[in-house]
Amino acid sequence: MTGTTIAAQGPTVGPGEALQPGAGTILGEHYLPSRTEEVRWGWLPNRTAEPVLEVADGATVTIDTLSHEGFLADQGRDPLRYLAQFGAAQVLEDAVAVAASPLQNGPLDGPHVVTGPIRVAGARAGDVLRVDVVDLSRRVPYGFISNRHGFGALAGEFPEDPDSSATRHVDAMVSDGTVCHFAWVEQRGGHDVGVMDAGGGRTVQFGLAPFLGLMGVAADTDAPMPSVPPGPHGGNIDVKHTGVGSTLYLPVGVDGALFFAGDPHFAQGNGEVALTALEASLRATVRLSVLRTADRRSVLGAAGGPVVETATHWIPTGLDQDLDEAMRAAVRNAVAFLEGRFGVPRSVALAYLSAAGDFEVSQVVDAVKGVHCMIAKADWTAWT
Repeated sequence: MTGTTIAAQGPTVGPGEALQPGAGTILGEHYLPSRTEEVRWGWLPNRTAEPVLEVADGATVTIDTLSHEGFLADQGRDPLRYLAQFGAAQVLEDAVAVAASPLQNGPLDGPHVVTGPIRVAGARAGDVLRVDVVDLSRRVPYGFISNRHGFGALAGEFPEDPDSSATRHVDAMVSDGTVCHFAWVEQRGGHDVGVMDAGGGRTVQFGLAPFLGLMGVAADTDAPMPSVPPGPHGGNIDVKHTGVGSTLYLPVGVDGALFFAGDPHFAQGNGEVALTALEASLRATVRLSVLRTADRRSVLGAAGGPVVETATHWIPTGLDQDLDEAMRAAVRNAVAFLEGRFGVPRSVALAYLSAAGDFEVSQVVDAVKGVHCMIAKADWTAWT
């Protein structure tokens, strides 16, 4: 089946806007590009992985992450040709290099380009890696939102046959029933927004809130680790609250932690129901710090798995193939967080969560589904 790409009716993306590898401002003490010989395409590092960079505890690293959208096999694996149809004069050099490389990426592989791993000196199994998101800069002013057959919240119902009244361009390069919506960045009303073709000469806009969908540490296993399902190690958790100013806590499984990143987004709604959100490359600067086992309880209570912290909320997570079980896991982790950090009885923690905790569906498209709990810090000011 020939797929459909819905092309933009917006302005041609101007020259000189791409943040190429090594160009522009590097905020971190260290810099890690997405080099073809170092990245993993569709797979995560495990305990056997060799680090591509080693940093001190507390160091900052700037990572040029790379979105996979625009050069996957069903898009022709040729980003120069693929993006030309949208007027995107600038294409990232590392995207071109990965697409042209001998790296394999077939139907059984995940789509993500995974950059890393980074060894953090002094990190030991049982510790927690604290990842502070310092900065997220757009590398290009465009991205894609994709829906593929067999995936998404409505697999089997979408993609539908294209509606000619809403489709400006049917692209023979796109295959397997894939539908890709091109979106671009504009400034409207003094704010940068995402814009996409809505058919009939109209456009629709939405807010931008960049984050990395994939951040994690190596799992303590020799088994291959696909990039799609998240787990206790983090990975493809797709929690949209991990933007600039947030902190992600990851339980360290192996010495050195072996941190990795990828799957950059410009925006995502909770659920990520089509399959992808607005996928687009970001230059991310993070601070990597080690939280010792002895100090873990005072920060995270007894919560397991990834925990996110923002200026206003603590955000425990729950992960499972079954969405109901993911919800239960998120409730258990939220109770364990409150009981362990503040010493409140478990029944009080559960009652508080029922009255004031907001449980959101992170995503339902990554095989392992995610739910996260929003615990307002303002409710606990007397305890901190």
